[in-house]
Amino acid sequence: MTRFANSIALVALLAFAQVFAAQQAADIVDRANNLYRDGKYKQAVILYRKALDRGADPVAVSFNIANSYYQSEQYAEAAASYRKAVDYSNGKFAPALFNMASVLYRLKQYPECVAAYHRALKLDPDNVSAWLFLGEAYSRTGDKVGALRSVEKAFQLDKSDISIVYQLSEANIAMDDFESAAAVIREGYATHPEETDFLVYLGDVFRLKKDFEQSAGAYREALSIRSDDVATMYKLADVLVEDDKPFVAMDILTNILSIKPDFADAAIFLGNLAYDAHFWERSESAYEMAAKSGSDEAVYGFKNLAFEARGQKRNDEALRLLEKAQGFYPQDQTIEAEILELRDAQ
Repeated sequence: MTRFANSIALVALLAFAQVFAAQQAADIVDRANNLYRDGKYKQAVILYRKALDRGADPVAVSFNIANSYYQSEQYAEAAASYRKAVDYSNGKFAPALFNMASVLYRLKQYPECVAAYHRALKLDPDNVSAWLFLGEAYSRTGDKVGALRSVEKAFQLDKSDISIVYQLSEANIAMDDFESAAAVIREGYATHPEETDFLVYLGDVFRLKKDFEQSAGAYREALSIRSDDVATMYKLADVLVEDDKPFVAMDILTNILSIKPDFADAAIFLGNLAYDAHFWERSESAYEMAAKSGSDEAVYGFKNLAFEARGQKRNDEALRLLEKAQGFYPQDQTIEAEILELRDAQ
């Protein structure tokens, strides 16, 4: 009876020791978590390791250690700790796999990143963000098909996310499949008719395809809804020039400047087009608007007009243009030199 009683006491003592150790480990983890929340990641790692030695859950603790390393931007160490969490869980702890994939991406280990995302997505196949990140990782490896398939999966899971429409379009463009890209945008616009930017982006896609007529049509469709959108008007003018319609483009640019007189790029664009068309007064007026808006490019426009006037033996006109330019750019010594040259020739 005495031996039996002693045996019972020993077992009870061991059980108490295990409970005490577990409690102690839990307390250490709590302290480590507080340090983590306070941004004291190095100290948190020390306590997490101590908790691990005291029997804390190795999956959770390894994961927290990895998170601490990640916050400290020690990505190689974070990846190693995420791997431990994955191994301790027999590959079943999806958060560790997802985070490990993210760290591998930061480490530019793209093939390993792709593999990690695939493992994680087997556990959580409806994770939209992960499919998008996988697509980005695929694109880094040069696998355009893999990137496209990944973003397509994300789109299938969530067609309401406007950003995915753009990403899927980009993935199709990377494959030179402009028709599919345009179809995706149209589908997105049908679902979100308030997103007028889809029409602008559609114009950009057709422009990449060198289909300038459809590109202009998409921009005009957007402008039928947002008639004073000068950025889209500028895109329209640009594509009209590519489509060899500079005079229509000039009208668009003039309209832009009536809405936003300080749109310097539009003024320079108009000045250059008018210069090419030998519309000297229109060109000068546009360059003057650009100069008033602080554009450094306008000085070259005035110089070109002066050069043209000199070529026509109209030195007085050239001098007038240069003196006007000097009024806007008094520090430009090249203008002063040309003015002196003209005056000496008189």
